[in-house]
Amino acid sequence: MNTCKRIVIAFFSLILMSQHVTAAPMQLDKIAVQVNQGVILESEITDMMQTVKDNAKQNNQSLPSDTALRTQIIERLILTRLQMQMAERIGLHIGDLQLDQTIANIAKEQQMTVEQMKQQLESEGTSFAEYREQLRQEITIGEIQRIQVQRRIQVSPQEISGLVELIKDQGLKNVEFQIGHILIDVPNNPTSEQLEAASKRAAIVLKRLKEGADFKRTAIASSSGPKALEGGIWDYMNINEMPTLFAEVVKDAKKGDIIGPIKSPSGFHIIKVMDIRGMETKEVDEVKSRHILIKPSPILSEERAKAMLEKFRGQIRSGKAKFEDLARQYSEDPGSSVKGGELGWADPKIYVPAFAQELASLKVGEISEPFRSSHGWHIVQLEKRRKTDATDQFNTNRAHQLIFRRKFNEELQNWLDEMRAEAYIEVFEPKNNRG
Repeated sequence: MNTCKRIVIAFFSLILMSQHVTAAPMQLDKIAVQVNQGVILESEITDMMQTVKDNAKQNNQSLPSDTALRTQIIERLILTRLQMQMAERIGLHIGDLQLDQTIANIAKEQQMTVEQMKQQLESEGTSFAEYREQLRQEITIGEIQRIQVQRRIQVSPQEISGLVELIKDQGLKNVEFQIGHILIDVPNNPTSEQLEAASKRAAIVLKRLKEGADFKRTAIASSSGPKALEGGIWDYMNINEMPTLFAEVVKDAKKGDIIGPIKSPSGFHIIKVMDIRGMETKEVDEVKSRHILIKPSPILSEERAKAMLEKFRGQIRSGKAKFEDLARQYSEDPGSSVKGGELGWADPKIYVPAFAQELASLKVGEISEPFRSSHGWHIVQLEKRRKTDATDQFNTNRAHQLIFRRKFNEELQNWLDEMRAEAYIEVFEPKNNRG
Protein backbone atom coordinates (compact mmCIF):
# COMPACT_ATOMS: atom_id res chain seq x y z
CA MET A 1 0.00 0.00 0.00
CA ASN A 2 1.47 3.32 -0.99
CA THR A 3 1.96 6.21 1.34
CA CYS A 4 -0.96 8.21 -0.02
CA LYS A 5 -3.46 5.39 0.63
CA ARG A 6 -2.12 4.93 4.17
CA ILE A 7 -2.74 8.58 4.92
CA VAL A 8 -6.34 8.43 3.58
CA ILE A 9 -7.16 5.30 5.62
CA ALA A 10 -5.68 6.80 8.77
CA PHE A 11 -7.70 9.99 8.22
CA PHE A 12 -11.01 8.11 7.85
CA SER A 13 -10.15 5.92 10.86
CA LEU A 14 -9.73 9.04 12.97
CA ILE A 15 -13.11 10.34 11.76
CA LEU A 16 -14.81 7.04 12.62
CA MET A 17 -13.20 6.98 16.06
CA SER A 18 -14.29 10.55 16.64
CA GLN A 19 -17.85 9.71 15.64
CA HIS A 20 -17.82 6.66 17.93
CA VAL A 21 -16.69 8.76 20.89
CA THR A 22 -19.29 11.45 20.18
CA ALA A 23 -22.10 8.92 19.90
CA ALA A 24 -21.32 7.25 23.24
CA PRO A 25 -24.48 7.33 25.42
CA MET A 26 -24.47 9.88 28.26
CA GLN A 27 -25.46 8.84 31.78
CA LEU A 28 -29.18 9.69 32.15
CA ASP A 29 -30.99 10.61 35.39
CA LYS A 30 -32.30 7.46 37.04
CA ILE A 31 -35.66 6.70 38.64
CA ALA A 32 -35.03 6.23 42.36
CA VAL A 33 -38.57 5.73 43.65
CA GLN A 34 -41.94 5.04 42.07
CA VAL A 35 -44.89 6.66 43.90
CA ASN A 36 -48.18 5.52 42.41
CA GLN A 37 -48.00 6.75 38.79
CA GLY A 38 -45.28 9.27 39.63
CA VAL A 39 -41.54 8.98 40.14
CA ILE A 40 -38.76 10.51 42.21
CA LEU A 41 -35.49 10.95 40.33
CA GLU A 42 -32.04 10.28 41.71
CA SER A 43 -31.10 13.91 41.01
CA GLU A 44 -33.88 15.10 43.36
CA ILE A 45 -32.44 13.02 46.19
CA THR A 46 -28.90 14.21 45.41
CA ASP A 47 -29.97 17.87 45.32
CA MET A 48 -31.84 17.62 48.63
CA MET A 49 -28.93 15.83 50.30
CA GLN A 50 -26.61 18.61 49.20
CA THR A 51 -29.02 21.27 50.46
CA VAL A 52 -29.31 19.56 53.85
CA LYS A 53 -25.54 19.23 54.11
CA ASP A 54 -24.99 22.88 53.17
CA ASN A 55 -27.49 24.02 55.79
CA ALA A 56 -25.94 21.77 58.43
CA LYS A 57 -22.50 23.16 57.64
CA GLN A 58 -23.73 26.77 57.98
CA ASN A 59 -25.36 25.95 61.33
CA ASN A 60 -22.41 23.89 62.57
CA GLN A 61 -24.71 20.89 62.93
CA SER A 62 -23.64 17.26 62.69
CA LEU A 63 -25.49 14.80 60.44
CA PRO A 64 -25.98 11.02 60.44
CA SER A 65 -24.40 8.78 57.82
CA ASP A 66 -25.25 9.31 54.15
CA THR A 67 -27.28 6.09 54.20
CA ALA A 68 -29.46 7.25 57.09
CA LEU A 69 -29.75 10.74 55.60
CA ARG A 70 -30.77 9.30 52.23
CA THR A 71 -33.51 7.23 53.88
CA GLN A 72 -34.93 10.32 55.61
CA ILE A 73 -34.84 12.36 52.40
CA ILE A 74 -36.56 9.65 50.38
CA GLU A 75 -39.33 9.47 52.97
CA ARG A 76 -39.80 13.24 52.85
CA LEU A 77 -39.96 13.22 49.04
CA ILE A 78 -42.47 10.34 49.04
CA LEU A 79 -44.84 12.23 51.38
CA THR A 80 -44.42 15.41 49.33
CA ARG A 81 -45.23 13.54 46.10
CA LEU A 82 -48.31 11.89 47.65
CA GLN A 83 -49.68 15.24 48.83
CA MET A 84 -49.08 16.88 45.45
CA GLN A 85 -50.84 13.96 43.76
CA MET A 86 -53.80 14.43 46.08
CA ALA A 87 -53.90 18.15 45.25
CA GLU A 88 -53.90 17.33 41.54
CA ARG A 89 -56.76 14.84 41.98
CA ILE A 90 -59.03 17.41 43.63
CA GLY A 91 -58.04 20.17 41.20
CA LEU A 92 -56.13 22.32 43.69
CA HIS A 93 -53.80 24.68 41.85
CA ILE A 94 -52.01 27.78 43.10
CA GLY A 95 -52.19 30.33 40.30
CA ASP A 96 -49.54 32.89 39.39
CA LEU A 97 -51.59 35.79 40.79
CA GLN A 98 -51.82 34.20 44.26
CA LEU A 99 -48.15 33.22 44.08
CA ASP A 100 -47.08 36.76 43.11
CA GLN A 101 -49.10 38.21 45.99
CA THR A 102 -47.46 35.79 48.45
CA ILE A 103 -43.99 36.69 47.18
CA ALA A 104 -44.82 40.41 47.48
CA ASN A 105 -45.93 39.86 51.10
CA ILE A 106 -42.75 37.93 51.90
CA ALA A 107 -40.62 40.71 50.40
CA LYS A 108 -42.56 43.32 52.37
CA GLU A 109 -42.02 41.44 55.64
CA GLN A 110 -38.28 41.42 54.87
CA GLN A 111 -38.47 45.16 54.14
CA MET A 112 -37.39 44.88 50.52
CA THR A 113 -38.91 44.98 47.06
CA VAL A 114 -39.56 41.83 45.02
CA GLU A 115 -36.71 42.81 42.69
CA GLN A 116 -34.33 43.21 45.65
CA MET A 117 -35.38 39.81 46.99
CA LYS A 118 -34.82 38.29 43.55
CA GLN A 119 -31.31 39.76 43.39
CA GLN A 120 -30.51 38.48 46.89
CA LEU A 121 -31.67 34.95 46.04
CA GLU A 122 -29.64 34.86 42.85
CA SER A 123 -26.57 36.23 44.65
CA GLU A 124 -26.90 33.25 47.01
CA GLY A 125 -27.01 30.86 44.05
CA THR A 126 -30.77 30.24 44.03
CA SER A 127 -32.71 30.62 40.81
CA PHE A 128 -35.75 32.87 41.28
CA ALA A 129 -37.79 30.61 38.98
CA GLU A 130 -36.91 27.61 41.16
CA TYR A 131 -37.78 29.62 44.29
CA ARG A 132 -41.22 30.44 42.84
CA GLU A 133 -41.99 26.80 42.08
CA GLN A 134 -40.74 25.63 45.45
CA LEU A 135 -42.97 28.22 47.13
CA ARG A 136 -45.92 27.16 44.94
CA GLN A 137 -45.40 23.59 46.14
CA GLU A 138 -45.21 24.64 49.80
CA ILE A 139 -48.44 26.65 49.51
CA THR A 140 -50.15 23.74 47.75
CA ILE A 141 -49.12 21.30 50.46
CA GLY A 142 -50.29 23.68 53.18
CA GLU A 143 -53.68 24.03 51.46
CA ILE A 144 -54.17 20.30 50.85
CA GLN A 145 -53.30 19.58 54.49
CA ARG A 146 -55.80 22.19 55.67
CA ILE A 147 -58.55 20.84 53.39
CA GLN A 148 -58.01 17.16 54.19
CA VAL A 149 -57.16 17.36 57.91
CA GLN A 150 -59.42 20.17 59.14
CA ARG A 151 -62.59 18.21 58.46
CA ARG A 152 -61.31 15.36 60.65
CA ILE A 153 -61.11 17.62 63.74
CA GLN A 154 -63.84 18.34 66.28
CA VAL A 155 -63.28 20.71 69.23
CA SER A 156 -66.04 20.53 71.84
CA PRO A 157 -67.22 23.44 74.04
CA GLN A 158 -66.27 21.37 77.08
CA GLU A 159 -62.66 21.07 75.89
CA ILE A 160 -62.48 24.83 75.32
CA SER A 161 -64.00 25.77 78.69
CA GLY A 162 -61.69 23.33 80.49
CA LEU A 163 -58.59 24.82 78.89
CA VAL A 164 -59.83 28.38 79.49
CA GLU A 165 -60.05 27.62 83.21
CA LEU A 166 -56.54 26.16 83.14
CA ILE A 167 -55.23 29.28 81.37
CA LYS A 168 -56.90 31.48 83.98
CA ASP A 169 -55.52 29.42 86.87
CA GLN A 170 -52.00 29.51 85.45
CA GLY A 171 -52.29 33.23 84.80
CA LEU A 172 -53.49 33.94 88.31
CA LYS A 173 -50.27 32.59 89.81
CA ASN A 174 -48.49 35.84 88.95
CA VAL A 175 -51.45 38.17 89.44
CA GLU A 176 -51.87 40.45 92.46
CA PHE A 177 -55.11 42.12 93.48
CA GLN A 178 -55.65 45.26 95.55
CA ILE A 179 -58.92 44.73 97.39
CA GLY A 180 -61.26 47.26 98.97
CA HIS A 181 -63.34 45.71 101.79
CA ILE A 182 -66.33 46.92 103.78
CA LEU A 183 -67.85 44.79 106.54
CA ILE A 184 -71.29 45.48 107.95
CA ASP A 185 -71.02 43.39 111.07
CA VAL A 186 -73.65 41.51 113.03
CA PRO A 187 -73.52 40.55 116.75
CA ASN A 188 -72.90 37.01 117.91
CA ASN A 189 -76.05 34.89 117.71
CA PRO A 190 -78.01 37.67 115.97
CA THR A 191 -81.77 37.79 115.93
CA SER A 192 -83.64 37.83 112.63
CA GLU A 193 -84.33 41.55 113.16
CA GLN A 194 -80.61 42.26 113.62
CA LEU A 195 -79.76 40.27 110.49
CA GLU A 196 -82.39 42.10 108.48
CA ALA A 197 -81.18 45.49 109.71
CA ALA A 198 -77.57 44.66 108.82
CA SER A 199 -78.66 43.39 105.41
CA LYS A 200 -80.50 46.66 104.72
CA ARG A 201 -77.46 48.73 105.78
CA ALA A 202 -75.25 46.68 103.44
CA ALA A 203 -77.72 47.18 100.57
CA ILE A 204 -77.70 50.95 101.14
CA VAL A 205 -73.88 51.06 101.18
CA LEU A 206 -73.72 48.98 98.00
CA LYS A 207 -76.20 51.29 96.27
CA ARG A 208 -74.15 54.36 97.20
CA LEU A 209 -70.95 52.80 95.90
CA LYS A 210 -72.54 51.84 92.59
CA GLU A 211 -73.81 55.41 92.26
CA GLY A 212 -70.23 56.63 92.51
CA ALA A 213 -69.59 57.25 96.21
CA ASP A 214 -65.92 57.33 97.24
CA PHE A 215 -65.02 53.83 98.46
CA LYS A 216 -62.40 54.84 101.03
CA ARG A 217 -64.60 57.49 102.63
CA THR A 218 -67.53 55.06 102.73
CA ALA A 219 -65.36 52.35 104.31
CA ILE A 220 -64.09 54.68 107.03
CA ALA A 221 -67.65 55.71 107.84
CA SER A 222 -69.39 52.34 107.57
CA SER A 223 -66.99 49.40 107.79
CA SER A 224 -66.23 47.25 110.81
CA GLY A 225 -63.48 45.41 108.93
CA PRO A 226 -59.81 45.25 109.97
CA LYS A 227 -58.73 47.84 107.35
CA ALA A 228 -61.55 50.34 107.95
CA LEU A 229 -59.20 53.17 108.99
CA GLU A 230 -57.14 52.60 105.83
CA GLY A 231 -60.28 53.16 103.77
CA GLY A 232 -60.89 49.42 103.61
CA ILE A 233 -57.87 48.95 101.30
CA TRP A 234 -55.74 45.84 101.61
CA ASP A 235 -52.21 45.68 100.20
CA TYR A 236 -51.63 43.81 96.93
CA MET A 237 -52.12 40.07 97.44
CA ASN A 238 -51.78 36.96 95.32
CA ILE A 239 -54.90 34.80 95.10
CA ASN A 240 -53.19 32.29 97.44
CA GLU A 241 -52.36 34.93 100.06
CA MET A 242 -55.75 36.57 100.50
CA PRO A 243 -58.57 35.46 102.80
CA THR A 244 -60.63 32.63 101.34
CA LEU A 245 -63.71 34.87 101.10
CA PHE A 246 -61.81 37.28 98.83
CA ALA A 247 -60.17 34.56 96.73
CA GLU A 248 -63.49 32.89 95.93
CA VAL A 249 -65.06 36.03 94.49
CA VAL A 250 -62.21 37.94 92.80
CA LYS A 251 -60.92 35.08 90.65
CA ASP A 252 -63.06 36.08 87.66
CA ALA A 253 -63.47 39.77 88.59
CA LYS A 254 -62.17 42.78 86.69
CA LYS A 255 -60.73 46.04 87.94
CA GLY A 256 -63.52 48.25 89.29
CA ASP A 257 -65.96 45.41 89.93
CA ILE A 258 -68.02 45.75 93.13
CA ILE A 259 -69.15 42.44 94.59
CA GLY A 260 -71.63 41.76 97.35
CA PRO A 261 -73.14 41.83 99.81
CA ILE A 262 -71.71 38.42 100.76
CA LYS A 263 -72.98 36.92 104.02
CA SER A 264 -70.60 35.24 106.47
CA PRO A 265 -70.72 34.58 110.23
CA SER A 266 -69.07 38.02 110.71
CA GLY A 267 -71.72 39.94 108.79
CA PHE A 268 -72.18 41.27 105.26
CA HIS A 269 -69.12 41.96 103.11
CA ILE A 270 -68.78 44.32 100.15
CA ILE A 271 -65.66 43.91 98.06
CA LYS A 272 -64.27 46.14 95.33
CA VAL A 273 -61.38 45.23 93.04
CA MET A 274 -59.36 48.45 93.28
CA ASP A 275 -56.51 47.35 91.03
CA ILE A 276 -54.96 44.30 89.37
CA ARG A 277 -51.33 43.97 88.37
CA GLY A 278 -49.57 41.19 86.47
CA MET A 279 -52.71 40.12 84.60
CA GLU A 280 -52.61 39.86 80.83
CA THR A 281 -55.64 41.66 79.49
CA LYS A 282 -56.74 42.30 75.94
CA GLU A 283 -58.67 45.42 75.07
CA VAL A 284 -60.31 46.20 71.74
CA ASP A 285 -61.45 49.56 70.42
CA GLU A 286 -65.12 49.37 69.44
CA VAL A 287 -67.28 51.84 67.55
CA LYS A 288 -71.01 52.44 67.49
CA SER A 289 -72.17 53.63 64.10
CA ARG A 290 -75.04 53.80 61.65
CA HIS A 291 -75.10 54.03 57.88
CA ILE A 292 -77.19 54.33 54.75
CA LEU A 293 -76.29 52.08 51.81
CA ILE A 294 -77.31 52.73 48.19
CA LYS A 295 -76.38 50.05 45.62
CA PRO A 296 -75.77 51.10 42.02
CA SER A 297 -77.63 49.09 39.37
CA PRO A 298 -78.35 49.20 35.64
CA ILE A 299 -81.18 51.57 36.53
CA LEU A 300 -79.30 53.61 39.18
CA SER A 301 -75.89 54.85 38.06
CA GLU A 302 -72.85 55.30 40.29
CA GLU A 303 -73.15 59.08 39.98
CA ARG A 304 -76.84 59.07 40.87
CA ALA A 305 -76.29 56.85 43.93
CA LYS A 306 -73.55 59.18 45.19
CA ALA A 307 -75.73 62.25 44.55
CA MET A 308 -78.62 60.75 46.55
CA LEU A 309 -76.36 60.30 49.57
CA GLU A 310 -74.95 63.82 49.25
CA LYS A 311 -78.53 65.10 49.35
CA PHE A 312 -79.37 62.93 52.41
CA ARG A 313 -76.25 64.14 54.23
CA GLY A 314 -77.21 67.75 53.63
CA GLN A 315 -80.78 67.18 54.85
CA ILE A 316 -79.55 65.49 58.05
CA ARG A 317 -76.99 68.19 58.83
CA SER A 318 -79.51 70.99 58.25
CA GLY A 319 -82.10 69.29 60.45
CA LYS A 320 -84.61 68.83 57.60
CA ALA A 321 -84.50 65.02 57.96
CA LYS A 322 -83.48 62.43 60.54
CA PHE A 323 -80.78 59.89 59.83
CA GLU A 324 -82.91 57.00 61.06
CA ASP A 325 -85.91 57.96 58.94
CA LEU A 326 -83.86 58.16 55.75
CA ALA A 327 -82.14 54.86 56.57
CA ARG A 328 -85.46 53.08 57.07
CA GLN A 329 -86.81 54.47 53.80
CA TYR A 330 -83.83 54.27 51.47
CA SER A 331 -81.00 52.09 52.85
CA GLU A 332 -80.45 48.82 51.00
CA ASP A 333 -78.76 47.08 53.91
CA PRO A 334 -81.59 44.79 55.10
CA GLY A 335 -79.90 44.05 58.43
CA SER A 336 -79.63 47.67 59.58
CA SER A 337 -82.28 49.61 57.64
CA VAL A 338 -85.12 48.39 59.86
CA LYS A 339 -83.15 49.71 62.86
CA GLY A 340 -82.65 53.16 61.37
CA GLY A 341 -79.24 52.21 59.97
CA GLU A 342 -77.87 51.17 63.38
CA LEU A 343 -74.91 48.76 63.25
CA GLY A 344 -74.45 48.61 67.04
CA TRP A 345 -71.14 48.20 68.84
CA ALA A 346 -68.44 46.40 66.84
CA ASP A 347 -64.72 46.09 66.33
CA PRO A 348 -64.20 48.09 63.10
CA LYS A 349 -61.91 45.34 61.80
CA ILE A 350 -64.99 43.27 60.97
CA TYR A 351 -65.99 45.75 58.25
CA VAL A 352 -64.60 45.90 54.71
CA PRO A 353 -61.44 48.07 54.51
CA ALA A 354 -63.09 51.12 52.92
CA PHE A 355 -65.79 51.23 55.62
CA ALA A 356 -63.30 50.69 58.48
CA GLN A 357 -60.98 53.41 57.13
CA GLU A 358 -63.85 55.88 56.89
CA LEU A 359 -64.87 55.22 60.51
CA ALA A 360 -61.26 55.70 61.63
CA SER A 361 -61.20 59.17 60.08
CA LEU A 362 -64.42 60.43 61.71
CA LYS A 363 -64.95 62.31 64.96
CA VAL A 364 -67.79 61.26 67.27
CA GLY A 365 -71.07 62.60 65.86
CA GLU A 366 -69.60 63.31 62.42
CA ILE A 367 -71.26 62.07 59.21
CA SER A 368 -68.97 61.03 56.38
CA GLU A 369 -69.01 62.22 52.82
CA PRO A 370 -70.44 59.57 50.43
CA PHE A 371 -67.86 56.84 49.80
CA ARG A 372 -67.69 53.63 47.80
CA SER A 373 -67.07 50.17 49.24
CA SER A 374 -67.42 46.74 47.68
CA HIS A 375 -71.08 46.77 48.80
CA GLY A 376 -72.03 50.09 47.21
CA TRP A 377 -72.20 53.78 48.22
CA HIS A 378 -72.48 54.75 51.91
CA ILE A 379 -72.71 57.58 54.32
CA VAL A 380 -71.83 56.59 57.89
CA GLN A 381 -72.13 58.38 61.20
CA LEU A 382 -69.77 57.61 64.06
CA GLU A 383 -71.90 57.73 67.22
CA LYS A 384 -69.53 56.60 70.00
CA ARG A 385 -66.16 54.97 70.71
CA ARG A 386 -65.18 52.74 73.63
CA LYS A 387 -62.54 50.30 74.83
CA THR A 388 -63.81 46.85 75.73
CA ASP A 389 -62.10 44.17 77.78
CA ALA A 390 -61.86 41.25 75.38
CA THR A 391 -59.75 39.04 77.66
CA ASP A 392 -62.42 36.34 77.99
CA GLN A 393 -62.91 36.15 74.22
CA PHE A 394 -59.13 36.21 73.73
CA ASN A 395 -58.71 33.28 76.14
CA THR A 396 -61.54 31.37 74.44
CA ASN A 397 -59.98 31.90 71.01
CA ARG A 398 -56.55 30.99 72.35
CA ALA A 399 -57.89 27.77 73.92
CA HIS A 400 -59.59 26.80 70.66
CA GLN A 401 -56.40 27.45 68.68
CA LEU A 402 -54.24 25.42 71.09
CA ILE A 403 -56.62 22.45 71.04
CA PHE A 404 -57.08 22.65 67.27
CA ARG A 405 -53.31 22.85 66.67
CA ARG A 406 -52.67 19.80 68.86
CA LYS A 407 -55.39 17.79 67.15
CA PHE A 408 -54.30 19.02 63.72
CA ASN A 409 -50.75 17.74 64.25
CA GLU A 410 -52.09 14.38 65.46
CA GLU A 411 -54.55 14.03 62.59
CA LEU A 412 -52.01 15.22 60.02
CA GLN A 413 -49.70 12.36 60.95
CA ASN A 414 -52.60 9.89 60.85
CA TRP A 415 -53.66 11.16 57.40
CA LEU A 416 -50.13 10.93 56.02
CA ASP A 417 -49.73 7.40 57.42
CA GLU A 418 -53.04 6.32 55.87
CA MET A 419 -52.20 7.85 52.50
CA ARG A 420 -48.77 6.22 52.46
CA ALA A 421 -50.20 2.81 53.42
CA GLU A 422 -52.66 2.96 50.53
CA ALA A 423 -50.09 4.06 47.92
CA TYR A 424 -47.95 1.93 45.61
CA ILE A 425 -44.34 2.73 46.49
CA GLU A 426 -41.21 1.01 45.17
CA VAL A 427 -37.70 2.16 46.07
CA PHE A 428 -34.94 1.25 43.58
CA GLU A 429 -31.66 0.90 45.47
CA PRO A 430 -28.52 2.35 43.85
CA LYS A 431 -26.30 -0.29 42.18
CA ASN A 432 -23.43 0.21 44.63
CA ASN A 433 -25.80 -0.65 47.50
CA ARG A 434 -26.95 -3.95 46.03
CA GLY A 435 -25.46 -7.27 47.11
